[in-house]
Amino acid sequence: MNSHTTNEAAILSTTSFEEQRALLRQLRTAILQRFRPLLNSGAGPIRMMARVVEELKQECYSYHIAEEIIQEEIVNRTIGDINLRLITECEGEAGSSTDYRMLADELGLALPGEDLAGYTATGETYQWLRAQMMEYERLLLANKFDLRVYDIYAVGNPIMREWLAQEMQKWGYPVTSKNIQMSLGAMDGIDRALRGLAYRYRVENKSSFAMLCPEPGFGVPEWQASTYGYRIERLPTLAEHHFKLSADQLDQVLQQQEDISLLYFTITNNPTAFAYTPEEIRAINGVLNRYRAQGREIFVLADLAYIGTGKPEEDYERMAAFNEPETLKQTIFVSSFSKNYTLTGERFGWVTSGDPEIAAAISVSWSNGVASLPGEWQLRFMAYYQLFQARPWLADKLRSFYRLRRTRFIAQLHRINAEQSLFEEIYVDDDATVYNWSKLKAGEDAFSLFEKTGIAGVPGSGFGYTDEYIRFSIGVIPIAQR
Repeated sequence: MNSHTTNEAAILSTTSFEEQRALLRQLRTAILQRFRPLLNSGAGPIRMMARVVEELKQECYSYHIAEEIIQEEIVNRTIGDINLRLITECEGEAGSSTDYRMLADELGLALPGEDLAGYTATGETYQWLRAQMMEYERLLLANKFDLRVYDIYAVGNPIMREWLAQEMQKWGYPVTSKNIQMSLGAMDGIDRALRGLAYRYRVENKSSFAMLCPEPGFGVPEWQASTYGYRIERLPTLAEHHFKLSADQLDQVLQQQEDISLLYFTITNNPTAFAYTPEEIRAINGVLNRYRAQGREIFVLADLAYIGTGKPEEDYERMAAFNEPETLKQTIFVSSFSKNYTLTGERFGWVTSGDPEIAAAISVSWSNGVASLPGEWQLRFMAYYQLFQARPWLADKLRSFYRLRRTRFIAQLHRINAEQSLFEEIYVDDDATVYNWSKLKAGEDAFSLFEKTGIAGVPGSGFGYTDEYIRFSIGVIPIAQR
């Protein structure tokens, strides 16, 4: 399809929108026919769908198809990022609390004078963050900590770690800076925690250690754990449980698999957007504590990536369910600002070990992995943390924005389903995360859905489940209101 001549391209550039749209749909069908045999070839469903979208766009550009048609006919909902610069939604009056175009300016990403869908950024927060970075460097130097030399422990400066300990104390946890290690986002924190625990297991001459992974779930930790020698025990969850691990399932697998030493536990789930209730969390911890009382050491690696995207009072109750001495002692929490504050590119994260002795044991991952965490990054982390303390309404506005997009997207799926009957079930989430998880009808999959609607999602196999399910992101692209 790429071998057409310059003259042919010139002719196509003058065709009507209807003809260009028809051509794009032909190209979409053709590229899916090429890629379908590769779906299970090892590239990974998420990367595969992203590649399909990108290559289709490039073909469209080569045919000079109008940008507005490309945007209408190729809707990439594979990526979980929120691009603040692409927000167009303004509910009510311009400049009001529901003018979501302002978020990039309010969060300090927008440059002075930058145009944001018709809103002109002041850049005041952008400049404030940089001024604060200088003040915090002065503060650290006054406390005899210099970011410009090696940090022996490499876990981050003590002032920021103390602030992050205060953040975890909001849940009632009795932690200090000794429990905290800073990380370059949640994935880095998970990776370092897994590596540190694996080192500890080897020192103890443990011949086999396994990580239990309920599925569907975020797959990256499985890949990370495999590289450090963990056996991966995958446990499919059930639709009737809203795809959440049940206490009975956990009890059964722990009886059968004695080498399970770690549970990867996402409190609010990617991809399903369902969240564990406090009662469900207590039931799971009750099972774990029963086995711990028998002498087994079973850690929980609690991924908090989407805590903060849901209702605050419900998040508090979920987190309070961990606040029991035996539970905390063998729980490692991984947090970040990537999703709840849309700062994916900043890579602000941290790890909290309920037991400071475990924090010390896994710190080998930091001290042997980096000489120190980046100085400018630490200063920016500090500035952002204080911005959130000064502007607590930012979290409320972001939750409101996520809710708006999720609601609109679910309504869009229902309209599509009424016209084309593609879905068996369109799930309503627990008012959290930036995703939708739905079940396709028999005979449909992510490729056929993309061909018929232009919406690209991620097949369920990208999360260890079946391809009759699909995950969509509400993130990068706004949802048209009709």
